[in-house]
Amino acid sequence: MSNHDQNFQRRAKRTRYLLKKHNSSMRLRLSVHRTGQHMYAQVIDDATSSTLVSASTRDKELVQLKSSTLSAAYAVGELVAKRAREANIEHIVFDRGGYIFHGRIKAVADGARASGLNF
Repeated sequence: MSNHDQNFQRRAKRTRYLLKKHNSSMRLRLSVHRTGQHMYAQVIDDATSSTLVSASTRDKELVQLKSSTLSAAYAVGELVAKRAREANIEHIVFDRGGYIFHGRIKAVADGARASGLNF
């Protein structure tokens, strides 16, 4: 494993640890993962270690979009927020997973906020 990968994993672990430490109300966590081609978002309940809702650019609703663009990331945020509202989830904590809050990560957050999730 390269030094860059080790540093990224360490930063992501630290981010999750701080979220869990400061999340005194134990709100659900919106975790975001990006690859070169796709975006993934899921709402996780840390108390039970289970995924409640998820969305990605590989879903049937979003397959027509070019998956590595800002508009596709925004649509993933909107879709995960829509599914979260259907599951009666309104308040979450945003887990950027060690990624810088910029570009596609920010677009997912903006799409989720615009669709009604409170961070």
